[in-house]
Amino acid sequence: MIAILDYDAGNIKSVEKAFKILGEETVLTRDFSVIKTADRLVLPGVGSFAAAMENLKKYECDKAIYDFVDSGKPFLGICLGLQLLFDSSEESKGVEGLGLLKGKIKRIPDGDGIKVPHIGWNSLAFPNKGRLFEGIDEGAFVYFVHSYYLQAKEPSIVTATTEYGCHIHASVEKDNIFACQFHPEKSSTVGLKILKNFATQ
Repeated sequence: MIAILDYDAGNIKSVEKAFKILGEETVLTRDFSVIKTADRLVLPGVGSFAAAMENLKKYECDKAIYDFVDSGKPFLGICLGLQLLFDSSEESKGVEGLGLLKGKIKRIPDGDGIKVPHIGWNSLAFPNKGRLFEGIDEGAFVYFVHSYYLQAKEPSIVTATTEYGCHIHASVEKDNIFACQFHPEKSSTVGLKILKNFATQ
């Protein structure tokens, strides 16, 4: 069973729908006992870094995340869910993230032909091809909606990158932690394959 954290963030229903298309059993929850019994946990989300951290702490979902990651079972962050795994974000100065991974969340720089937020399809390169991308060709296109991007401190955890006015670390993997800046649930057959790969870890 895949637990999807319900902490009043946007885009949660579309993630649930995508897993159901794949035939996976899912539950939207913030109940500790349910999360503890789940086989996998997903942290989706769109919106503000500060508001998301506030909600995670209000519902004590931050504690549930730490416990789940410590259990060694597969964990997936999507979009804002990726950014929250790191220490902080330029979007919300002074707000601490979960600190599970090391790196900077920075604003996409303005430039010629660069519109922020970045909304649309971009191709992926695989500097270190991770388990989420098994059976997916380099250059595959996925769907992004974001104004902030990751610069991971450890190059070894970066499994996918893309270019949009800067070099974006689009996906990371470390031990049982997986995360995508893009939206696999909105990325057609490629995205469904990524979610299926996660569901079979």
